[in-house]
Amino acid sequence: MSSGIYAIYSALQSRTQALDTAANNLANVGAHGFRAQRDYFRALMDAADTQGQPEASQVGRAVNNYNLLGGNRLDTTQGQIETTGNPLDLALQGNGYFGIKTAQGIRYTRDGGFQRSENGTLVTQHGDAVLNQSGAPITLPSGQIHVAENGMISVSGPQGSAIVGQVGVFDFGPGELTNQGTNLFAAAEGVTPKTGAAVVRQGALEGSNEDAIHGTMELILVQRQTEMMQKALSIFNSFDKTAGEDLGRI
Repeated sequence: MSSGIYAIYSALQSRTQALDTAANNLANVGAHGFRAQRDYFRALMDAADTQGQPEASQVGRAVNNYNLLGGNRLDTTQGQIETTGNPLDLALQGNGYFGIKTAQGIRYTRDGGFQRSENGTLVTQHGDAVLNQSGAPITLPSGQIHVAENGMISVSGPQGSAIVGQVGVFDFGPGELTNQGTNLFAAAEGVTPKTGAAVVRQGALEGSNEDAIHGTMELILVQRQTEMMQKALSIFNSFDKTAGEDLGRI
């Protein structure tokens, strides 16, 4: 079998995986705080697969020059901040995530569309408690709410103004977060978050960092590449079929 068919197989597999990534990114261009995933590639057979000898076999020599999709990396590029005027809408400018307590455990998000629950707790649109830097829920008394750039919350009422808490901002290194849905992330096992340096913007929300134009162009490009690989594979298969039939007659 020609080594060319290995190249096409690996390219088709990587393009198929990349197609799923591009489609997911495009589907979430309207999700607040969404972080797009970006593809990265690796050798089909690395040294670990051949006990330190990537040239150990004919197959290894044939395919190790071609790449497969190694996985996805989180794109931490800042999304556009949109003013809403809602005092409980918070956006992060810079590196960091809000911490929230869900039924599955503590999760992290850039979606700052918060609200005050009936018992006064600051929660997400899904009712999950927003955490302070110590990992505890934040309680808001009635009154006019002001959130400073460092996340400090003060509430003004008839008796004056008082600080009632501070929104926690947590930061992570590359690869320390795992995707848990549209805009939720979980810390990798054993990882302790650091205090984030992001500035908190009150009355605003951060949009997705994937724009519709780029996402559409990326999806079309990957679709065309996938189609090309499918056609090329079909051609190589026809070559092998012809060779197999003709060689038998010689």
